[in-house]
This record gives sequence, structure tokens and C-alpha cells, in this order.
Amino acid sequence: MDSPLQIAVVGSGIGSEHVQGFHAFPDLFSVKMLCDISRERAASVAEKFRIPEVTANFSDLCSRPDIDVIDICTPPNLHSAQIQEALKAGKHVICEKPLVESLAVLDSISRLAEESGRQVMPIFQYRFGHGLQKLKYLADLKLTGEAFVFNVDVAWLRSREYYRNSWRGRKATELGGALLSQAIHAVDMILYILGPVRSVFGRAATRVNEIEVEDCLAIVLEMADGSLGTLSVTLGSVAEISRHRFTFRNISAESSTEPYSNSREPWIFCFDADSVESGITNALNQFHPLPEGYAGQFYRFYHAVQNGVELPVTMGDARATLEVVAAVYHSSETGKPVQLPIGPGHAKYEGF
Repeated sequence: MDSPLQIAVVGSGIGSEHVQGFHAFPDLFSVKMLCDISRERAASVAEKFRIPEVTANFSDLCSRPDIDVIDICTPPNLHSAQIQEALKAGKHVICEKPLVESLAVLDSISRLAEESGRQVMPIFQYRFGHGLQKLKYLADLKLTGEAFVFNVDVAWLRSREYYRNSWRGRKATELGGALLSQAIHAVDMILYILGPVRSVFGRAATRVNEIEVEDCLAIVLEMADGSLGTLSVTLGSVAEISRHRFTFRNISAESSTEPYSNSREPWIFCFDADSVESGITNALNQFHPLPEGYAGQFYRFYHAVQNGVELPVTMGDARATLEVVAAVYHSSETGKPVQLPIGPGHAKYEGF
């Protein structure tokens, strides 16, 4: 059996959930180091999860020959520099969303990763929930028929207390608001099922808290396959929900409304005819679930790295979501729809 990958986690906040994900597979991963600017906070997490070493210096991780993967869970404005330093040190990288601050930086890092021979995996753990995985399975088997419309709601709540953290709600550190930091998962789930976007029209506003970035959005998407959809986002909903509903010719699929786990089961699948239902039912009976959430993404990452195959989430996936983000922000500023893809020369290519 292959040896476990040796992991260093950077950031003790959401990083603690990553550690739990790695610990789900002790034969695949060994978390060796935890890095945080607060040694006290890091020490507490390290003690809880029995992580042997703690440091406050990111470069310490990069210089260690016994570390295979650096898992970055820091504020968004730190991601690009840390990813580049880790790649230049010959490490694989896992990084929380949003990956980087612009499409230009993402393209540059993609080139660096290719030159270094190392892998960069963005975090989109929601796509591995069993409910969404069942829909993906049916779509890949072409049992859904063509897509018609989709409707997505992200209605979460972020209080003033949430923004007391100095980096949240600020353009310089969070880089964007509800779309980039929260609803980017919902966007990835759409693209995971339906593929690329053709055009975007959106409105963004700041209505809930006195912050520098948006906390309410209304978005219309036209997909490359011709299907149409809407995405509404707010961080001011007392009743927190997340919901995805996809309508295809042969099937409709609707998630639960659990705000932070709606890609998991239960999902409701409705079929249009007995003949189609039989084929879909047979396919669903053959569906073999893999682990969900962070653990599921890390499990797939290990096997992809060891087998030399495509990662479960790629830089291309991250780019596709950031294109939508850039397009929404540009559309909101100009009042016009935006055509994708976005490349050099576009007003939002260098930054959101």
C-alpha cells in the first residue's frame, strides 16, 4: 500500500474542519504540522487533533522535505502568495475558496503549477454530497434529457458580530462579498451539473450590514447548453436555507433546504414517464456513494495524486466559478449582460 500523504494545514479556523476530514482516512493522510499566526489558537487545535508540530511561519512548512501537501485555510488575500511559495517549494497545494483574487492571478498560478509538476486543488466540498452526486450520475449517463431551467436560493444570515473579525467584509482582505465568499459553492454546484456559462446578468447590493462588499444579489444565468436559471443570494435571512432545483426533460431534481449541507440527501427526484422512471430507478440502484464533504474531496484527491489522474476539483473548475463572479460584478456595475469566457483585456480580468 502507498504511504500516507504528509499534510501541513495553514489556519486553525476552517482548517480544523479540514483536519477532521484528513483524520477520516488515517491510512491515506497524516497531518504533521499546523501553522497559524496565533500560536495559542494553533496549540489548542493541535492538542485536540494530536498534531505533533505547530509553527507561526508559513515558510517553515515549505522548507520541510517531509511535507507533501500544504493545505491553505487562511483569509483570501493571502492565498495567491502562499500558493506560489508552496508550489515553488515543490509541494502539492489544497486551498480554500475563493482561490485567488483575479482570473489573471489564477491563470498565472495554473502556469506555475504546470511548470512545477505539482497539483493545486481548490476546495469545493459541496459537490460531493450524495444527493448532488446522484444527479451528476444520472446526467453523465444522459438519463436526465436536456436541461430547461434551474432555480437556486442561498439565504443565510451574517450578523454584525460576524464582521468583527478584522478581515471580513473588507475588499482588501475578503476580496468580495456574499457571492465570492458564500454563494460560490452554489455556483460551483450549478456548473458541476450543467457545465459552462454563456452569459450573466446580475445585480449586487449591500443592504444587510455596513460592510465594503455585497451581501445581496439577484443573478440570471444562460448556460452554454441553452438552459436558463436564477440565483438569489442574501446574508440577511432569519430563516437560513440553501436550495437547488433543476428541471430537465425527463426529470426534476430538488435538494433539501439545509443551509450548509443541501448537496447531501435527501433530494427529491421526479420522473416523467414509466419507461424513463424504470431506467432512472435502475441507475440509482447502481449508484455507489463515496465519502462526502471535506473527507470525500480529500479521499478523491489522494487517489487522483497516487494514480496520476485528474483531480476531483481542478483549477479549471475554480476559474469557471471566478468567471461567473467577475461577470456578475461587471454586470452589476454596467447594467448590461456579460458574455463568457473572460480573458485578458476584459475589465474584470485583472481583479474583481
